[in-house]
Amino acid sequence: MERRYEEEIEIDLMEICMVLLRYLWVILAAAVIVGGAAFTFSRFVVTPTYESTTRILVLNRQEAAGGSLTYSDLQLGTSLTKDYPELIQSRYVVEKVIEMFELDTSYEAFLKKIQVSTKSDSRIIDITLTDPDPALAKEIADALRDIAAQRIVEVTDIQAVNMVDEANLPQDPANPNVVKWTMIGFLLGGFLAAAVVLVRFLLDDTIKSSEDIEKYLHLSTLGLIPLGQAEYDGQTKKKTGKFSQRKSSKSTGAAAADSGGNYPDADDEDIVDLGEED
Repeated sequence: MERRYEEEIEIDLMEICMVLLRYLWVILAAAVIVGGAAFTFSRFVVTPTYESTTRILVLNRQEAAGGSLTYSDLQLGTSLTKDYPELIQSRYVVEKVIEMFELDTSYEAFLKKIQVSTKSDSRIIDITLTDPDPALAKEIADALRDIAAQRIVEVTDIQAVNMVDEANLPQDPANPNVVKWTMIGFLLGGFLAAAVVLVRFLLDDTIKSSEDIEKYLHLSTLGLIPLGQAEYDGQTKKKTGKFSQRKSSKSTGAAAADSGGNYPDADDEDIVDLGEED
């Protein structure tokens, strides 16, 4: 019968916290670097854009004539409100605006600058236009409102389209939001660095201590040999052996000089060299 062993992976949350604290400087450094890059990119590279918004109110014939309204009339007006954004962003209206301001752009490209929104149970329509020039954004938004209002009256059974708010002159850019981009970059950099640290820690299966041997291999350690002390003892023995060899060579050379009588005036260094040559 085959025995199957299931490998269980235990994750110690305290150990993970200690690893994150150990590499906290790496996480903070990555967060600062990515956050600084996001700030530089959003502040100096990306072209800021401005948004100008105008509002209109669509009136039916009964309201314009001062007559009474029924519930069905209100429902009809509310349902038609969903059609007005399509008319405002129609090719006829957009190309009229492009021709009026002599813009070097296409219908599809200019359509990305327009945002039309309506609130539920309301016939008030917001027309927002985005452009790098705040003054031009205001002028185009007003022109777009007037042309769209005229087109709505022509196409639908509507008496009039009244202006609720004139397009504003934006003072601050809508995009990019430098503070938002910087915070996102800071958090993203810290998260990625923490993820890399955790992945390296979880994939590291090397044995580092006697506790790891007992934990993963289920074996008891009989003794520990400090590697630093072993290296120091090896170097000490090596030095001691060399010194003894030189000392024995020196003694041999001195003995030869005394017995032969050939080197009565030789100093100690000459005797040692002679002994090493022999």
